[in-house]
Amino acid sequence: EVQFVESGGGLVQAGGSRTLSCAVSGLTFDDYGIAWFRQGPGKAREGVSCVRLIDAIAYYEDSVKGRFNISIDYVKTTVYLQMNSLKPEDTAVYYCAALYPYVCSNYVSPEEVDYWGKGTLVAVSS
Repeated sequence: EVQFVESGGGLVQAGGSRTLSCAVSGLTFDDYGIAWFRQGPGKAREGVSCVRLIDAIAYYEDSVKGRFNISIDYVKTTVYLQMNSLKPEDTAVYYCAALYPYVCSNYVSPEEVDYWGKGTLVAVSS
């Protein structure tokens, strides 16, 4: 059974930082890509970042480039999303997800996802 344990969400002031964690089990880690998606209030779910676990090549959606960084701990089979310079518009439920690694891109689609985590809420106050 594929499982994701997401953590790190919470309330943060604009300009602050937050690191999300996604601990993955139940799949062959290197066979997948891991993406972070988010869904803000009244908005569609959108891809934020995606990393191919086989070679650690990472992609970022334009609005988070230079502010967010995705990283991997292969021993802990955990993927992190370091979020800096947070803005109120970053407020959303953030989901990690597993997908075929070669569909990772700057604009990864929710339709490409094989497995979803349950999400963690990040709220950015102005």
